[in-house]
Amino acid sequence: MSEFLLFNDIQQIVDNLSDVAQDFSGKTVLLTGGRGFLGRYFMEIFNLLNEKILKKNVEVIVLDNLITSGKEGAEIPFFENIEFINHNVIEKFISRKKIDYIIHAAGIASPYYYRAYPLETLEVAIHGTQNMLELAEANSAKLTFFSSSEIYGDPDPDNVPTKESYRGNVSCNGPRACYDESKRVGETLCNIYHNLKGVHTNTIRPFNVFGPGMQETDYRVLPNFTSRIKGNIPLQIYGTGKQTRTFCYITDAMEGFFRVILNGVPGEAYNIGNPNPEISVIDLIKKIEILLGKKIKYNKVNYPDSYPADEPNRRCPDIKKAKIQIKYIPKIDIDEGLRRFIQWSDKVYTGIQ
Repeated sequence: MSEFLLFNDIQQIVDNLSDVAQDFSGKTVLLTGGRGFLGRYFMEIFNLLNEKILKKNVEVIVLDNLITSGKEGAEIPFFENIEFINHNVIEKFISRKKIDYIIHAAGIASPYYYRAYPLETLEVAIHGTQNMLELAEANSAKLTFFSSSEIYGDPDPDNVPTKESYRGNVSCNGPRACYDESKRVGETLCNIYHNLKGVHTNTIRPFNVFGPGMQETDYRVLPNFTSRIKGNIPLQIYGTGKQTRTFCYITDAMEGFFRVILNGVPGEAYNIGNPNPEISVIDLIKKIEILLGKKIKYNKVNYPDSYPADEPNRRCPDIKKAKIQIKYIPKIDIDEGLRRFIQWSDKVYTGIQ
């Protein structure tokens, strides 16, 4: 087990999937973005499923070009029945094996990095997705596309919590457009291939997933905060600090992802996140202060050029659809999730950004 993940978390996810995981027995899975934050969890979970649960091993082919994988992703573990291939998904991939499931998790999700790599962000979600859809069609495979809650843009108050049916309030020319619009196009491609060509597609829209394994230089709010706390540096709050989010701990998110992959209704999109509590950035700091038992200094600053402004004022998922159709129920509250993440980051982060 990598030092960058917690074994107890991986074990908890596997235990939570015991009612559905057997469907992977004897199958072949293609995983893109396999050395990213979520991809590393997929690899560890599949390995433990093979060791503990499955009657017949699942074979996993992992693709990643390591463009934003960092030191965590660059360390490729050796697992039986899991093969890593350095490959950019915007180029076609030819598999020697029949594929049963495609998990298309490749993407540049951190605002800092998609600001730095806007064209690559577009290409992986558009050309990469079409390549994977063509591969799914050729193999009669199920494809799950990792979209984002960002496709909703900045929802009006009447649409918070946000249902999958909400069409979004997104700028095609804003500072986040390369990511938001690329995911929207990726979803459109999945919908077309499902309706026109009969490909079994599902879309996952994650909401602010966090947990051990996030890179210290990810520049999203929790890695940023905990790194600065470790380095005894005042936190920087972009904008007013009144913008709200809900946070989903990684064990709950991964369980939801697997349930969509295995049991999602063909052609459907699913919000995966924890709808409670909806919390402002300022109140998030207060929670961290309570957990650490000390005051935390912070400053409100303007958005730097390296980080896109125009962020949503509120982001909160409606997960009724996932609860009903795939039996997804988050179990870890924000206090427990923060406790695990902060304990882990204090051991792993350097405090130097």
